[in-house]
Amino acid sequence: MPLCTWLKAGTLAATVVLATATGANATPASEPSAVSASAVVTLRYDDSRAGGWESAIAAGVASWNANVDNVRLVEAAPGTRAEIVIVATTGWPRATLGPVRPGGQVRVELGSQAVAQGYDKTRIAAHELGHSLGLPDTKPGPCSQLMSGSSAGTACRNAVPNATEQARVESAYANGAASIVPADGRILVDAP
Repeated sequence: MPLCTWLKAGTLAATVVLATATGANATPASEPSAVSASAVVTLRYDDSRAGGWESAIAAGVASWNANVDNVRLVEAAPGTRAEIVIVATTGWPRATLGPVRPGGQVRVELGSQAVAQGYDKTRIAAHELGHSLGLPDTKPGPCSQLMSGSSAGTACRNAVPNATEQARVESAYANGAASIVPADGRILVDAP
């Protein structure tokens, strides 16, 4: 048998052994900590009417996406319907209380009045997105609670949901879109 045939056979055998060994050591998909891609609820947001808030919205979205597994926020393509409509206003921030379902719709208003009084734009954006994901206010509350909103004071810059807030969102979206109770339509105004 020529040498090149031996080399091909040896390479094939090594590949089969390596693939088998890798498969035997892989983490099974059924482990409780693994979230299947089909169970992740994707919600689109439209910030095309939120001029001046783009970086705060991006940071707020990134915070939620980094801290929860069952729901993913993505920017809607131009001209497509979004579940979360974000607009800039001159009043106090406000949002429709979710959790929003895919195909449903809630509104987030990012109010410049709060910014004028010294509140952090990224915290405001992340907080209002939290309402869309089903979290009510927890006022009064410490800065470590994202949903404490304005009650934490103007010095608070925390835009990361704490473990309790993360768990509540994970629970709301635990079994994909089928388990989500629709948004009740209440508007939460975040004035102090």
